[in-house]
Amino acid sequence: MGNTIEAIHLLQDKLQSLLSNYEFLKNENEILLQSTTKLQHQIIEREQLIAEQKKQYDLLKIAKTIEGSSTNTRDTKLKINALIREIDKCIIQLHE
Repeated sequence: MGNTIEAIHLLQDKLQSLLSNYEFLKNENEILLQSTTKLQHQIIEREQLIAEQKKQYDLLKIAKTIEGSSTNTRDTKLKINALIREIDKCIIQLHE
């Protein structure tokens, strides 16, 4: 009978330890999920900032080329041609 009581106490101690570990891991998981969400938002913001700065850089390259800079003239001509093609497509659609 003494062994049975000891076994029950041992089982209770192990169960209490498991519950304690479960609560700790549950809280830690919640904190990590919040951190992950925050980091994902930061990544999205940074990607948007990079895309915006790339657009500004491309516009600056075009402006420098139009200004008379001899570098990147090919890129500017290609961009202007692409814009002209888009305008032509829009005009054709308007006539239809």
